[in-house]
Amino acid sequence: MIEASELQCERCGVALELKKTYFSYLGHAFHTDLPRCPVCGQVYIDEELVKGRMSRVERELEDK
Repeated sequence: MIEASELQCERCGVALELKKTYFSYLGHAFHTDLPRCPVCGQVYIDEELVKGRMSRVERELEDK
């Protein structure tokens, strides 16, 4: 996984910082620390997280 300090916001041109980020889906909420722009709030979600953990959580929630 890429370190947050290695990533830069394309919009603002500043380094991303690791911040607690909240998600809500199908009435369930969870949070995780993700790289986020301290200026505009844009969040970077890497492919591994999307195809792995988030996909697994989505399937589990939809199956309920």
